[in-house]
Amino acid sequence: MKEDIETIFENDPAARSWFEVAFTYSGLHALWAHRVGHWLYRRGWFTSARMVSQFSRFMTGIEIHPGAVIGRRFFIDHGMGVIIGETCEIGNDVVLYQGVTLGGTGKEKGKRHPTIGNNVVISSGAKVLGSFTVGDNSRIGSNAVVLKEVPPNSTVVGIPGMIVKRDGVRIGKLDHNNLPDPVIDMFRQMQQQIDELKQTVQDLQSKNGGVHEHGAKNL
Repeated sequence: MKEDIETIFENDPAARSWFEVAFTYSGLHALWAHRVGHWLYRRGWFTSARMVSQFSRFMTGIEIHPGAVIGRRFFIDHGMGVIIGETCEIGNDVVLYQGVTLGGTGKEKGKRHPTIGNNVVISSGAKVLGSFTVGDNSRIGSNAVVLKEVPPNSTVVGIPGMIVKRDGVRIGKLDHNNLPDPVIDMFRQMQQQIDELKQTVQDLQSKNGGVHEHGAKNL
């Protein structure tokens, strides 16, 4: 419990005191409740485990299935709307922001939810769906929809998620104000192609107009 609180101080500059963190941080409460539910789940008391999970969801707005496996120094910032599925596995030093879903696609059997590596940051509203792995030190941008494996040391943004950075070295905490946008890049490329086509059409019109004018003079 001490490590959980210290993790919040390391990740949240708004944290002021141990008392405030222990009594007002919903992500911390959801994590502690999950530990109780997971203990019951591992011993086969599935209904009791789900009751703990649902009570925690009611109190915190965070839904963590008691079957999920969560590593050390896990931090949920703000947390409202976070959903973590039954077969999800989360490594150490992972940070989730509000509205994150670690879910399935509804097609798999058995392992249905993602495996999140160590030191991963998943930003607000991101959806990671499927039974694949998000590699260590990776970061997922706000509102990204990730549907396939993410290599270590990668940055993923967009819908569907696209890898926009992978340099083979450890990536620091997510900078929300400095993320590339593949959708905007695509629109820029489309605009460039449209401008080139317009110029081609204008050149053809000018050429054809000159031919018609020359023919009229000869008549």
